[in-house]
Amino acid sequence: MAVETAGAARTSFELKSAQLPVVAVALKTTDAGVLAADLAARLADDPGFFDNDPVLIDLAGVRDAEEPVDFAALGASLRALHTVPVAVRGGSAAQMEAALAAGLVAAPEAPPARAAAAQAPAPAQPVREVVREVVREVEVPVAGPTTVVVDKPLRSGQQVYARGGDLVVMAVVSFGAEVIADGNIHIYAPMRGRAIAGARGNTEARIFSTCLEPQLVSIAGIYRTTETELPDNVRGKPAQVRLEGEKLLIEPL
Repeated sequence: MAVETAGAARTSFELKSAQLPVVAVALKTTDAGVLAADLAARLADDPGFFDNDPVLIDLAGVRDAEEPVDFAALGASLRALHTVPVAVRGGSAAQMEAALAAGLVAAPEAPPARAAAAQAPAPAQPVREVVREVVREVEVPVAGPTTVVVDKPLRSGQQVYARGGDLVVMAVVSFGAEVIADGNIHIYAPMRGRAIAGARGNTEARIFSTCLEPQLVSIAGIYRTTETELPDNVRGKPAQVRLEGEKLLIEPL
């Protein structure tokens, strides 16, 4: 039954669905000391990578662990990296109860992972295990039904998301800036920030740049950071990034 509220109440607020930026941290151990050390080591080269991003703790990998998860210690480690733990999923009944007691909320279970392509080779490059599952959005002018064009430089901290299509950037993407698209990303300038193509699972998406010097590249959730330096044949040169099965390939153009 629909109930009509008073006019004054309707003007004071609106209830809308929303998507928020969230980082999923998938645990592989319940040892708080090991987790703290590994988290700090993973981001040692880029301590400013996170900017108070909300965190979802995924317990699926430790659901059957005998040792309990120390959510207080884990939360302190995550906050030290400039993230804010807010939710948890995938744990046993006891783990979820402990997480809720620690002030976290229960999140929906993750959708099934897409199947790997038959006989797909193992990744040759390190794959980032901390993944962004939902991306922030900013409004930008749309030049066509499926393409967003940006013709101004993107500075550190700026982010552009092309929902439902491709993104074309005509100026430099600085270190710390982020470009995201559900489709392909074309950058006709130095690419020094983060580029995330196929943000909603499009494994056919690609990233193109006339000068590839990325902080991070990702296609359909498969990430590669600058922990391993790019080969000479693509670093600072025209190159493309694409997926082959579950393997992220970076090739010269």
